[in-house]
Order: sequence, then C-alpha cells, then structure tokens
Amino acid sequence: MIKVGIIGSAGYTGGELIRLLLNHPEAKIVFAQSSSQAGKPVSQHHGDLVGETDMLFTAGHKSDADVVFFCGGHGKTREFLMRNELSKDTRIIDLSSDYRINPSENGFVYGLPELDSEKIKASRKVANPGCFATAIQLALLPLAEAGLVQGEVHVNAVTGSTGAGAGLSGTSHFSWRNNNVSVYKAFNHQHLDEILQSLRHAQKNFSSRVNFIPVRGNFSRGILASVYLDFKGTTKEAESIFNSYYSSAPFTHVASQNPHLKQVVNTNKCLVFPEVYNGKLLIISIIDNLLKGASGQAIQNMNLMFGVHEKSGLELKGTSF
Repeated sequence: MIKVGIIGSAGYTGGELIRLLLNHPEAKIVFAQSSSQAGKPVSQHHGDLVGETDMLFTAGHKSDADVVFFCGGHGKTREFLMRNELSKDTRIIDLSSDYRINPSENGFVYGLPELDSEKIKASRKVANPGCFATAIQLALLPLAEAGLVQGEVHVNAVTGSTGAGAGLSGTSHFSWRNNNVSVYKAFNHQHLDEILQSLRHAQKNFSSRVNFIPVRGNFSRGILASVYLDFKGTTKEAESIFNSYYSSAPFTHVASQNPHLKQVVNTNKCLVFPEVYNGKLLIISIIDNLLKGASGQAIQNMNLMFGVHEKSGLELKGTSF
C-alpha cells in the first residue's frame, strides 16, 4: 500500500486528490495538510466527501509518506522544500509550476505520461504539467514527433472557473463569471514555456511560434483547445499520425467526431479530434482541467512511479448529456 501525503489540501486540486485517493486500491492517505483548515474535518471543507471520510486536516506533515503531493500556490513547493526535510525515500509530485521548466536541473522529471512515461517510471520527483499545457501539448505532440510542426501554431483555448483556483478574485466571483467570457494573458500565458519546451523535446528542429489566446469560460470545469497550423496532407493521414502516437496511451483517445466537454468532465481522459480544412489542420483537444489537467494526471504519474497499473483509481465515467 502506497502511503500518501498531501501538502496544501484545501484547494480544488487537493480536494480532487483526496476524492480519488480514498478510492484508490493501492494507496492510503496518511496526512492531508492545510494551514488554513488545520484541525477541521476534511468533509466539512470538501462537502462532496461527507460520508466518505472522517479524516482531519493536519497543520504539519509526517515523514513516513511514500509520496507527497504538493498542491499549494506557485512558489510554495520550492519554499517548503527549502525549509523542511522529507525522507530520502519519499517521492514528490508537484502540482505547482515551480519545477516545470528545466526540471532536470532540480532533479525533477516533467510529468506528461504521453511524452516520456519511461522517465516518469524511474523518477523520484515529478513536476506535474499545467492544465492548458496538457491540453495543447496533447494536440501537438503527435505532429512534433513526426517533425510536422513547421509553420506558426495558433491556439484558442477556453477554461472553466476552477482553473483560477479556490481563492476569490475579481474575475472568479460567480456574478462576474456567469454569462460572461473574456480573454486574458493573450500571447504570454505562463504555460507557453512548458509547451515550447516539450515541442522542442519531441521535434529537435522546432522553431515555430505558438500564438496562444486563453479564454475564461462561464462554466466550472474543463478545457477546450482549438489548435490549427499548416498541414500538407488529408484528414485520414492526420488521424493515422494521431492514432499511431496514442496507440498505447490509456487516457488519450482520437475521437471519431467533433467532441464536447461533457465527454471528459469528471474523467482523466483527453479527446483529440484532427480535421483538415484547405491546407490547415485543426485539432480539438479537450480535458477536465482538475483531473487530466491536474490531480488525475498526478495520480497517473504516481501509478507509473510505483509500478501500479496506470489506470488504477482513475477509471472514471463522464457524461454526454
């Protein structure tokens, strides 16, 4: 049994980790740390867990965990590791952005299973990808692996409000977000660096520009990314490239028709749909930002690190209506 600790467990990603791990056949939560909720019942804060657990949030951490998930804000993991010591046998999965760029410089591996699962299996420290970065990379990696990302890439991606975290801000209140859509961080979103890093890993001569327009959606969870670029081929040829690349990926699937968000919400799936229009290849890529874009992918990485079946604890069902 894998003994699991969670640092910063009161937020959305921490709550999703607890929900999933309570039902994981190979894992047991030994502590769920929260500075703001210490001593309070987990189910009091994460209301969906009423009747599921009597666990209390802790103020500190235990040293005997086999793996610790870090779910705090960006910069918090680096700060924690500078001030605290974990056992040399404890593995780390960081859901913040602290170690995603040039991860090997700090002993980390970038945790996108579809990119480099063998490195994840052998790692002790994993930097979990960002949610936008996950959806966009999964739309482009099959093409990059084939050396086919040559011209500029254009991306428009809309995300649910949970992507902004549990803390309130002027653009996350219900009264502002409901019946509203807005663009933010156009062309300079922080996830661009991850995307470019992975594309250069897959396609050594990659030097194209990725033009990324992020959009705040008026729904709670999910990401729909529309990605297009020049492509000298047919839809059938594009489908063949994607099917070949994802043939052994348990969670990423090539859709046979234009997908929609409800097919992936509450699952760890990514659906990609390539289609050619007059020399342009459009790829629709959809994920649940809290699962495949965060906590679900983190557990997928844990499964790989500990030699557990990759889908263990993640066989979740979405809905089409």
